[in-house]
Amino acid sequence: MFKKIALFYKYAGFIFGIASFLSCQNNQIMPPKAQLNPKKLVANGVTRVDNFYWLKDKKNPDVMFYLKAENGYTEHMLKHTEGLQDTIFNEIINRLKPEEQSVPFKENGYYYYERYEIAKEQPVYCRKKDSLSAVEEIILDVNQLSEGFPYYEMGGFCISPDNQMLAYIVDTLGTQQYTIFIMDLTTGEIFNDRIKNTSDVPVWADDNKTLYYTKLDSASLREYQIYSHKIGTQITKDKLIFEEQSDEFSLSIHKSKSGKYIFITSEGNSDIEIRYLRSDNSDGEFTVFQKRIENVTYEIDDKGDKFYILTNHKAENFRLMYTDINHTSIENWHEFESHSDKIFIEDFEVFKDFIVLSEREDGLTLLKVINIQDKSEYFIDFSEEAYEVWISENYDSESNTLRYGYSSLTTPTSIIDFDLKKQDKYLLKQQEVVGDFSKDDYEIKRLHATASDGTKIPVSVIYKKGLKNDGKNPMLITGYGAYGINLELYFNSSDLCLLDRGFVLAYAHVRGGQELGRSWYDHGKMLNKKNSFTDFISCTEFLQKEGYSQPSLTFAEGASAGGLLVGAVANIRPELYRGLIAEVPFVDIVTTMLDKSIPLTAGEFDEWGDPSKKNYFEYILSYSPYDQVQNQAYPAMFVTAGLFDRQVQYWEPAKWVAKLRLMNTSLNPIYLYTNMETGHDGASGRFETYKETAMIYAFMIDLLKK
Repeated sequence: MFKKIALFYKYAGFIFGIASFLSCQNNQIMPPKAQLNPKKLVANGVTRVDNFYWLKDKKNPDVMFYLKAENGYTEHMLKHTEGLQDTIFNEIINRLKPEEQSVPFKENGYYYYERYEIAKEQPVYCRKKDSLSAVEEIILDVNQLSEGFPYYEMGGFCISPDNQMLAYIVDTLGTQQYTIFIMDLTTGEIFNDRIKNTSDVPVWADDNKTLYYTKLDSASLREYQIYSHKIGTQITKDKLIFEEQSDEFSLSIHKSKSGKYIFITSEGNSDIEIRYLRSDNSDGEFTVFQKRIENVTYEIDDKGDKFYILTNHKAENFRLMYTDINHTSIENWHEFESHSDKIFIEDFEVFKDFIVLSEREDGLTLLKVINIQDKSEYFIDFSEEAYEVWISENYDSESNTLRYGYSSLTTPTSIIDFDLKKQDKYLLKQQEVVGDFSKDDYEIKRLHATASDGTKIPVSVIYKKGLKNDGKNPMLITGYGAYGINLELYFNSSDLCLLDRGFVLAYAHVRGGQELGRSWYDHGKMLNKKNSFTDFISCTEFLQKEGYSQPSLTFAEGASAGGLLVGAVANIRPELYRGLIAEVPFVDIVTTMLDKSIPLTAGEFDEWGDPSKKNYFEYILSYSPYDQVQNQAYPAMFVTAGLFDRQVQYWEPAKWVAKLRLMNTSLNPIYLYTNMETGHDGASGRFETYKETAMIYAFMIDLLKK
């Protein structure tokens, strides 16, 4: 192995050559050192020197050699933990049922479900006509379809209104660039109509032969066009329905719950515009529901002769409106549920006689049921202190039964049917945890840390009962804080591997999410972004002060924009942590946001700011993890990347690790692991994904032994 790596370095021309990887001092293997190749980057009158800019060139063989060498180093340095990794991996998969099946849901006369067979990585999608006692029809066996592919993701499917045609989307690289396949369900024939470079599940018109789909821009990978395809015609003759001209907006397409309408949504980070067309009018033109207004977002669904609209128009925390189907512009909207300063309306679902609102108050989700006729209302009761609840599959607009999902840090995912009239609950299924798991063995607490500006930051913790607040417990604190995405409190059986080893698991609900309403998001984005970082630090300090852990036993974890959070915190307060885990971290934020040729960049300006403008440039530069790496002692780090990641390009974590290695004054290890076969979401497959989890857990547990 080492001879091969030595050849990599010799012929790749790295400045430090073989010695950088193979030099042994006290039997310690030295990590790879990437070549220093200074490049000047000038913007807003500021010159930055990037020594590792060359890592962006995937076609350069030196880049691939370097990434492979980093993987080799990580694997070698953690080789002594392979037994522990195997133990943890087996603990995780042994808690999963060998065979698993989802709760069937009914749509258009069929019950649909997915199931996993023993030792199989991929699902089998099935249906039964009219009754659950009917003969099973296998729609797609993804195990067969994925044979021969290192990575295979079936991203979803849709079935024609006559139940005879199937369209499904597949990604075989992890780039989230999908190909649409079309199948005749009566014969099993997969047509030659293969539509490449798309992203969303397509939508059928009522004629059962017209399919609407999104198209990605080849350079930016932005969803910028909607086409229609007629079954049996050449793809080259597909009709362009709509093209979004602004590079700050992307498109998506879906059907209304009733199936009567098709919606095209053009969405930026802060405003939205929707077009609609009756599903039975495949040759018709889409109509603008309400033209875009700056900083106004909305989503719609239909019910009888009305459209219902959830919007933030004159309502920071959103309100529910309605309008006549023939008069959709904003001046015709009427209020159904008013705005609240304390309650944030996240979602809504329309039923025969009721509307259900998914609301969030003090960080927790509530389900509010409103009678459409008399406006009487009630809340569905949830007893735990910290939990997550969500509206699940509800495809029948004439039903009065709500299906929702429920989970907490100690309650496995449960699927429940709720009779909206009788107010009765029916537990359909709860995730089975194989083994001796008991939720009563663990304790959840909802606490509040005080931020540097006095703001109270919710932080949820879980640990095994009997824990003492003596500061001697290992702790993993997780954060995200971006895009208004909440850090949810789902049950994850893999967490038991840490909890049963004495870990405290903490979840910091920092600003940048929407746990406490829209203002919580606004105060953690753009020129307020640093609040996310200082909130996380405050949560860490609070938990350590309360005796849950201490710096030498504390780990922090974040993925993607959460990796940005971890990266910024590493520069600001590295002494608070024993180790950091940054998965596909967005850390080279200035350079990326200045380069509009990089996929998805322009659409991010409403989240981070446009660094071509001086005030945003200076602010982003002041916290950008890559730019702010300095000569100081960093904790141990485990950093991941995906070679085909289009959301956070592989070179961001690669450059960051190279620079950290150059400037770190401590002896703590810094590891980079690049998955050479996948993208942003890591490995595909039911079990395969847990191998990286086991590696990360072993990294932490091993550090505690030193």
